[in-house]
Amino acid sequence: MKIVAINGSHRAGKGTASLIEAALEELRAKGCETELIELSKCNIDYCIGCNRCLGKPECTVQDDMQELYEKMKAADGIILASPNYFANVSARMKCFMDRTRPLHMTANALKGKVGGLIATTGLSNCGGEEAVSALQRWFQIHEILLVQPRPEGEVRANYPLGSMFKGYEDGRVKWRRIEDDEVAFMFARQLGRDMYELLEKLS
Repeated sequence: MKIVAINGSHRAGKGTASLIEAALEELRAKGCETELIELSKCNIDYCIGCNRCLGKPECTVQDDMQELYEKMKAADGIILASPNYFANVSARMKCFMDRTRPLHMTANALKGKVGGLIATTGLSNCGGEEAVSALQRWFQIHEILLVQPRPEGEVRANYPLGSMFKGYEDGRVKWRRIEDDEVAFMFARQLGRDMYELLEKLS
């Protein structure tokens, strides 16, 4: 099984990437082949609205998206991850999402694959949920089967949504690293396990 994870963070290898790696570790432990793509290291231009993809599953703009199209089509599972920027995904992730239009307009080339999402945010309840919703819609549009991880025990969250919010002290916000959000990592690891389980059932 092949899993490709795409990180929309502007900061490669940081908090969002650490959550992705937690999910990928679980998948590798099951024997899956995984790859993490950092959009900050890719050359991806904006969609120019030429509508070429309405007639053919092709894109006029030639850049690193051509390689990403092939990687996604070859993958069994796809993970998208993004930090929350102004109650949405990052500009890099939104640009990437727009550029997947050729995979959707003539036929849903990614239909039936298994998907997972990861998001990160600064303050809790301050835009992270909207970033998750944007990622959810992308999977729905492409007819990808989206996994919603649920670790055993009491309900702690809905998705791997890492937060830098630690609490308040003397009326001021206390911050932490995403890497210190234990609940988010619990859900990221469960995401990896649940993606594998669904892929096994579908195979």
